[in-house]
Amino acid sequence: MSEVTTIGLDIAKNVFHAHGADERGGVIFSRKLTRSKLLDFFAGQPACVVAIEACGGAYHWARQLQSMGHEVRLIPPAYVKPFVERNKNDAIDAEAICEAARRPGMRFVAVKSEEQQAAGLVFRTRDMAVRQRTQLINAIRGHLAEYGWVAPRGTAHMTMLADLLEDEEMASTLPEAARPMFKLMIEMLTELDRQIAVLDREIARRAKEDEATRRLMTIPGIGPIAATAIIALAPPIETFRKGRDFAAWLGLAPRQHSTGGKQRLGSISKMGERTIRTAADHRRQLNGATGLPVRRASGLVAGADAPRANRACSSRSHSPTRWRAWCGRCSPGRKITQLRQRLRRKPRQRSEASGT
Repeated sequence: MSEVTTIGLDIAKNVFHAHGADERGGVIFSRKLTRSKLLDFFAGQPACVVAIEACGGAYHWARQLQSMGHEVRLIPPAYVKPFVERNKNDAIDAEAICEAARRPGMRFVAVKSEEQQAAGLVFRTRDMAVRQRTQLINAIRGHLAEYGWVAPRGTAHMTMLADLLEDEEMASTLPEAARPMFKLMIEMLTELDRQIAVLDREIARRAKEDEATRRLMTIPGIGPIAATAIIALAPPIETFRKGRDFAAWLGLAPRQHSTGGKQRLGSISKMGERTIRTAADHRRQLNGATGLPVRRASGLVAGADAPRANRACSSRSHSPTRWRAWCGRCSPGRKITQLRQRLRRKPRQRSEASGT
C-alpha cells in the first residue's frame, strides 16, 4: 500500500475533513474528523505535507501540526477555488486543498507564531474602532439631514458639529425626543476617539522600542502606524525579491485585463494586506487628520484626479520607500468658518403661492 505524502485538511469549528494522497496523487483516504480526535489522527500519520486553507484558526492548527513534525502549507482560499471540480462539501474542499498543494507553482502563506499574531492584534482592534467611528459619523450626518442640516464629511468636523448641536439656534430646530439621541451618539463618538488615541499611543511606544521600526520611519511618509504594521503583519522580507514584489503583495499593482497582446490596466487590485496599505497612504492619513485638501505635486502622480493606471503604476514604483503628502492652501480657520456657514445654512422653503 502506498504511503501518504500529502494531506489536505478542511478545517472548521467542530467538524474537519482530511484527504490523503500518495506521491502520484492517488487517494489514500478521505476521512471526517471531529475536533477532539484531530490531533490524535495526525499523531498516527507519518511526517508529510499538510495543506490548509489560510482562514480563521489556520495558524493555530498549523502550529500544532508543525510541533508533530509535519510540514504545513497554508494556501489562500482564492488559489484553492479553481481546483473545486463541482458542487461544494467538506470532502470536495479537502480534495481541492490537497490538489492545490501539489502544484509546483503554488504560492503559500507563512505560518505566524503566537507572538506575531499578538503584535498584529492592536491594528485589528484599531481598525474595528475606526470602522465604528465612521458608522457613528455617518449616522449623525444622516439623521441631521432628515431635519434639514447637511454636515460636511470627515472626522475633523465632528468637534465643531458637537458644539453646534449645543447651540440654541440649532437645537431649537430639532425635535425634543431627538436631542438626547444626538447627545448619546456624540458621547459614543468621543469615547471611540479616546480609545483610538490610546491605541495610537501604544503603537507609537512600540515603534520607539523596535530598531527595525525606527529604520522604517526614516523613509519619507512612513510614520509609527505604517512602520509598526509592516513589522507586525508583513511576511519575512526575504520573501520578496524587490520592492515591487512587496508593492504587489500590498495590492498596489494595477489589475490587468490584457488580451491579444494589448495591455489593459485598471485600478489597483487591493488584494493585499489592507491595514498596511491604508496606513502607508500618508496622503489619506493627513487628509483625515487635518481636513485639509490634498493637491497634486509634480514628480509623483497621486490623487483622485490622476488616471487610474498611471496612479497605480506610480504607487507601485514608489512603494514602500516613497509615500508623500502635500497640503493645500486652505487654512484650518477658514475650514471651520466654511463649516459653520454650511451647517447654519437652511434649505430654502418652498413657496405655496408659486409652488417653487
